Amino acid sequence: SERGLVVFNPLSWARDGLVEVPPDTADRLPDAVRAAGQLAQVDGEPRLLLPAANVPSLGFATSAPVESAREPLTVTPELLENHFYRLALNERGQIVSLFDKRREREVLARGGRGNVFQAFEDKPMAFDAWDVDIYYGEKMAEADDLVEAAVEESGPLRGALRLVWRFRDSTITQRLTLVADSPRIDFRTEVDWHEAQVLLKVAFPVSVRATRATYDIAFGSVERPTHWNTSWDWARFEVPAHKWADLSEGDYGVALLNDCKYGYDIHNNVMRLTLIKSAVRPDPLADKGRHVFTYSLLPHTGDWRLGNVPREAYALNYPLLAVAAQVGAPVRFSLAEVDASNVIIETVKRAEDDPDAWIIRLYEFAQSRRAARLTFGRRLRRAVECNLVEQDERPVEFDAAGLRFDIAPFEIKTFKVWFKV
Repeated sequence: SERGLVVFNPLSWARDGLVEVPPDTADRLPDAVRAAGQLAQVDGEPRLLLPAANVPSLGFATSAPVESAREPLTVTPELLENHFYRLALNERGQIVSLFDKRREREVLARGGRGNVFQAFEDKPMAFDAWDVDIYYGEKMAEADDLVEAAVEESGPLRGALRLVWRFRDSTITQRLTLVADSPRIDFRTEVDWHEAQVLLKVAFPVSVRATRATYDIAFGSVERPTHWNTSWDWARFEVPAHKWADLSEGDYGVALLNDCKYGYDIHNNVMRLTLIKSAVRPDPLADKGRHVFTYSLLPHTGDWRLGNVPREAYALNYPLLAVAAQVGAPVRFSLAEVDASNVIIETVKRAEDDPDAWIIRLYEFAQSRRAARLTFGRRLRRAVECNLVEQDERPVEFDAAGLRFDIAPFEIKTFKVWFKV
């Protein structure tokens, strides 16, 4: 056997993607594996980027060398381009054109500027750390004092432009990132924040017309209006969401993904994500200091379902992981996989009251009804369906390889299974 790379996929579908390997791991890899990669700086530390292909669902695979992307990838302070997009930036580091090369259309609204940091005076009448009152929008300043724009990664696998803005006593450092074969545009961001009662948002005015937007919540999604025509609409100007929010018209849409920021507002065609609250009560230092987060823009064909938005948002939150190990013959293993593209396995855990049993929890996210099969990488000896607290066991159709079930729109299913020893 020789030293090789084992890539782990924590999500419930087979995936391609890039893995970041630290130098001590990269140095122990065979030359053929290292040659397929790209050297990069990640948070000031050197990394080797390596492409991985078809890593199994909830599993791992030994990684063979994958041919690097052949598509050209351009990164300059004024222009970024890959197979999917061409981005033009102004002298303040804001996006003034985002052209979707697949659909041959401009993503941003005419005359609009994307990735604009907006800072608002935020002094709610009560509950400083919890409330956002609608009048916050009356006092706004753009954080647009660009002090640095430098190419940090130039391909062929990934390109990144490092942008640094100053705002009052704070600094925003961002790596605007394109991957050669990914439709996501990532904004990897680090903020050194020292403001008080300043609400920081990032805005993208998009060329999409829709009266409703869709927001990700636990085990499903909800729609909210993009207008303020009624008092109810007026009260819902800030919307909580988990991994993504989407604005789509008939055959095209744009999703705004995030890895840890859960306040959105989408008014008319302007999509905004709330980044920092800066409350002073009850803790005057609550948001001061270092913040690290990533948000992503995902233009797509069709609505959020056809655009594969939930899976892309999960991929942002759960990247592929890699370790170096002694490997012999190629190895692939998948603990569990579901054959329905509208179903996500959300939880795999030991049962609470039975050390021999495992809990598999999944849900339907696309508001569709269908039959599905759950296949395991280990042979089953027993399987039942249960409720969320692992009680009320009911029979389920199963064999040694897996189980079958019907699932309704937004339904959550929990199965308790026992594997053969």
